[in-house]
Amino acid sequence: MTVSQLLTIGLSIILYGLLSYYIAHNGWKWLRAAKFPIKKRWYSLLIIVLTFSYFIGRGTSTFFFELAGAYWFVVIGYSLLLLPAANLVVWFFKKQKNDRFIHWTGITVIGVYLFIFLYGSFNAWSPTTRTYDIHIQKPSYYQNLQVLMVSDLHLGPIVGISHLKRLTKLSESIQPDIILISGDIIDDNLDPYVKQKMGSELGQLNAPLGVFAVLGNHEYYGDDLDDIIEEMEAIQISMLLDETELVADSFYVSGRKDLTDPERLSVDALVDGLDKTRPIIMLDHQPVEIEEAMEGGVDVLLSGHTHKGQAAPANLITNMLYENDWGYLEKGNLHSIVSSGFGTWGPPIRIGSRAEVAVINISFD
Repeated sequence: MTVSQLLTIGLSIILYGLLSYYIAHNGWKWLRAAKFPIKKRWYSLLIIVLTFSYFIGRGTSTFFFELAGAYWFVVIGYSLLLLPAANLVVWFFKKQKNDRFIHWTGITVIGVYLFIFLYGSFNAWSPTTRTYDIHIQKPSYYQNLQVLMVSDLHLGPIVGISHLKRLTKLSESIQPDIILISGDIIDDNLDPYVKQKMGSELGQLNAPLGVFAVLGNHEYYGDDLDDIIEEMEAIQISMLLDETELVADSFYVSGRKDLTDPERLSVDALVDGLDKTRPIIMLDHQPVEIEEAMEGGVDVLLSGHTHKGQAAPANLITNMLYENDWGYLEKGNLHSIVSSGFGTWGPPIRIGSRAEVAVINISFD
C-alpha cells in the first residue's frame, strides 16, 4: 500500500469520526433539552458501537452489526443536510429566547429521519418494472424479442433470499424470451449466498433463449471470483467473460469483464470478427464506454453499477460522472439502458430511486 493510499485512509477515518461526533453532539444537546432519561456514558457507548458496527459486522460476518452500521451511514449522509439547517434554527430561536421551538426542531429532524427510513425501505424492497421499446435496423429471425434485464442484485447478508424471491416471481410473471444480468450478482463475498442456499432460488430464473450474465466490480472484492463463476454456471447462468454468444443463429449477446479487471478486452477487440449485419447486444456492468460501444457497432448496451445514486442527492453525482447514469440514451445507432439495480449496496434504503427490473421490447427489420 502506497503512502498516498495510507494518507487517504487515515483522513477518511478522521473525517468519519468527526462526522459521528458532530451527530452525537447534536443528539446529546437535544436529549438534554428534552430531559430524556439517559446517562451520558450509555449514550456515548451507543454512538461508538453504531460508528463501528458496519466494520464489526463485515469483519465477524454478523448480520445485526452490519445492518445497524449500514443504517448509520444513512444517518451520517443525511445529517450533513439536516443538522446544519437545524443548528441555524436553534441559533435563531435561542436569540429569541424561545426554547419551545428548539424542542420541536429536534422532533422535526427525527421525523425526517423516520420518513427516510420508511420510504427508503419501501423503495428498496418493492421492485418495479421499467419498460423500454426500441427498434434495431437490422434483420433478425425474431421480429420481436423481449429481454428481461436485471442488475446489481448484491446478494449477501442484507439482500438475501426473500428479496431474490421477488425477482424470480417477477420473471415468472413476465415470461421473457431471454434474461440478461449486468453484474454485481454477489455483494463482495460468496459465503452468505452459499449459507442461505440462494442458488436454488436464483436457478429458477429461466427463459427459452437462456440466461446470460457478466461480472461487476463487487465480484472482484472477495478473492473468490472463480467460485462465483462456478456457482453461476452450476445453475445454468452463462457467464460471459469477454466472450460473445450467437443466440438462436439470430443475434449476438456479448459480455465484457468489469472495468476492475486490467485484462479486459476493448470493445473493438471483443466485437472483432462478428457479423455486423446481425444485432449485437452487449453487457457491460459500468456504463463508462458508451462512445466506444457506438463506434464498435453495438446496437444495445446494458449496464448497471450506478444505482441512480441509490439515495438522493447522490444521483446528482452519478449524473455528473456518467453520460447515462440511469434509464435510456440513444446515441447514433446505439441504445444504452442503465438500470438502477435490484438490490442495494450498504443500507437497504433508496431515495429518488427504486429497486427495478427492465423489460426491453426489441423489434427488428
